[in-house]
Amino acid sequence: MDFEILEFNGEADHVHALIEYPPKLSISQILNALKGVSSRHYGQAGLPKPKGNKALWSPSYSAGSVGGAPLEILKQYIQTQSRPGRAGLESQ
Repeated sequence: MDFEILEFNGEADHVHALIEYPPKLSISQILNALKGVSSRHYGQAGLPKPKGNKALWSPSYSAGSVGGAPLEILKQYIQTQSRPGRAGLESQ
């Protein structure tokens, strides 16, 4: 889709991603693609489904822009977040 994930990390119940994308794409298009592809790969890898037949991803998201912030500072922030893992799925 012509976007690039520059940095990615997260916690048990959410992720942080620094994404570079052209203005022709909307954030919702990008996130729908990421959620769909990652859900498919998750299922194909045979990983356990979330408890209670919940979906892997919530339909919601939060996005923010950071005009003028140096990319290295943003990458450092994302790198300091806990890694996403199965623990969050087990507690849902």
